[in-house]
Amino acid sequence: MARQSLGLFEAINRLPVAEEHREGYKRTLYKHWNRGLNATDGCDTRREVILSEAVNEPEVAAGCKLTGGSWRSAYDNLVVSDAGRLDVDHFVPLAEVYDSEQTPWSAERPEAYANDQGSADTLIAVSAASNRSKSDKDPAQWMPTDASCHCTYAATWGATKLRWDLAVDDAERQALLGTAEDCSGTTVSYEPEP
Repeated sequence: MARQSLGLFEAINRLPVAEEHREGYKRTLYKHWNRGLNATDGCDTRREVILSEAVNEPEVAAGCKLTGGSWRSAYDNLVVSDAGRLDVDHFVPLAEVYDSEQTPWSAERPEAYANDQGSADTLIAVSAASNRSKSDKDPAQWMPTDASCHCTYAATWGATKLRWDLAVDDAERQALLGTAEDCSGTTVSYEPEP
């Protein structure tokens, strides 16, 4: 299916509303940090995301060891100059994905989500502190400390949920709609994952 672009309100209204279901969730269902897009570069998915988001590129040594470089952590607007202080966040956390599945996923789909580099929205390099603060919370429970990115955060959340055909619960939907009130002109772009 082709890439779609919608206004933020329209995107939120396209998200199905359903109660969450956490029973049976295990993080190990989502095998992450596989060999990445380039299986010969020695970098796993995590390091490939870190490399792709560098503001100043680090040096890459054998085994994909990164030194130098810098990154901007979108959640808290910090500049991070040590790749070891970054986490690669699943924008919609793995537990939230499990809670939001419309129908049970195939055995391969969780790994595909956990390593999705087909969309710049699914995985993001952020400061470890901001990622740990977020944990597995949805927008009803957590928003970035940097308020200037709330519109982008809501749009990216919606795009990721639409890409992977995930539902929202009522509190999550209301939080997204509340954020959208201050985000006129914000566009949500996504390409559905088959």
